[in-house]
Amino acid sequence: MIRTTRVTTALALAGAAAVLLAACSTSGSTSPSSSASAAKKDPASSCKAPSSPGTDALKIGTILPLTGSLAYLNPPAESGVGLAVDDINAAGGVLDKDVAISPQTDSGDSTDMTVSSSAATKLVNAKVPVAIGAESSSVTLNVIDQLTSNCIVEISPANTASDLSGYSSYYYRTAPPDSVQGSALGQLVTGDGNAKVAFLVFNDTYGTGLRNSVQAAVEASGGQVVYGAKGKGQEFPPGQTTFSSEVTAALATKPDAIVVLAFDETKSIIPELKSQNASMSKIYMSDGNTADYSKDFDPGTLEGAQGTIPGASPKDDLKKRLAEYYKKSSGKELADYSYAAESYDATTLAALAAVKGKGTDSGTIQANMDKVSGVDGGTECATFKDCKTLLDDGKDIHYTGPSGIGPFDANNDPSTAYIGIYKFDGDNKPVYQSAIQGAVKK
Repeated sequence: MIRTTRVTTALALAGAAAVLLAACSTSGSTSPSSSASAAKKDPASSCKAPSSPGTDALKIGTILPLTGSLAYLNPPAESGVGLAVDDINAAGGVLDKDVAISPQTDSGDSTDMTVSSSAATKLVNAKVPVAIGAESSSVTLNVIDQLTSNCIVEISPANTASDLSGYSSYYYRTAPPDSVQGSALGQLVTGDGNAKVAFLVFNDTYGTGLRNSVQAAVEASGGQVVYGAKGKGQEFPPGQTTFSSEVTAALATKPDAIVVLAFDETKSIIPELKSQNASMSKIYMSDGNTADYSKDFDPGTLEGAQGTIPGASPKDDLKKRLAEYYKKSSGKELADYSYAAESYDATTLAALAAVKGKGTDSGTIQANMDKVSGVDGGTECATFKDCKTLLDDGKDIHYTGPSGIGPFDANNDPSTAYIGIYKFDGDNKPVYQSAIQGAVKK
């Protein structure tokens, strides 16, 4: 039975035996406050809202993975953005003008950063006020200075790296940082009775950052990391294709569970684990590789393995609308919904911020992002149409979209978010089991 558990107890990660992190903050997001940002000047420090807001038709650019190891995440993200724009325009648009998605650029992945650098240049040259993306935290770290220093509001629907918390006042995300997913995944592993844990993790900002959070949660619960721990130098480089030695070394430590933190490399890791007789019921993955492998592996290969994906599973009516949008726009079937709701909300929040500030320039949008997310309270509304009506009547709003995130906090992270738990079936597809709501520790 699918269930949703609301976690209400606030607990710190270190030394806590709880599922998720706590102590959410709902203060404004006018300046980043993380330790990382304190040591680094905000790239957007010279940006500000103009005295006279711009009124051109709102253009929203995208920087999403059209190619590379994360290309499977493009269809749901593209559908989320596109469906949101359709809903916005059906409700009268922004400032009585239709919103357009332009340009749509390719973020690629972390194996070739020239792809995302080129995409960022295209977005800057197009003078878009808002860019939705990137999906990869490493890719965002490659382009965030370029985008935000040019006063582009970057909103990622999928970035989870803790290093991005409070990085820039012009950077937001509708997915929670790794501290939340890491705690949930670590507690899932140890909650299943696994005391000795091995990691197979790639040496990427996403991989190592998430590993550190999972390791902290495992150790806080009394568990032990026996392979791939922080500081041991046992990570593998992104893009590696053979894993015999890594799997052999990990299994030699006799772990109770193996956590695989990778992207497309997973398609080589899983067969190697299988060939060395690892039990799939003891394999755990995260949002980077909890995906549909029905066309990649023999039936039953992954059956029993588990994974986590930030965000609650989209409701059936939203899934239907997303699938219809993707079919109409591409002629293809939508097979994955990862971060579709977060992409939908990222786009809707940007449009509502423009309506709130009565301007489509980036400064006006940035100045109102936290306000429409509900940081000051306001009347709850779940659609652009309903929220726009309230804003037109001069009321404060709290947008409550399908991703279920809470208002932006001082680091422009969602103050609360859901983590979905999935189990792979006999067709190697992840099946949603439950969702846990946790708050971001500050």
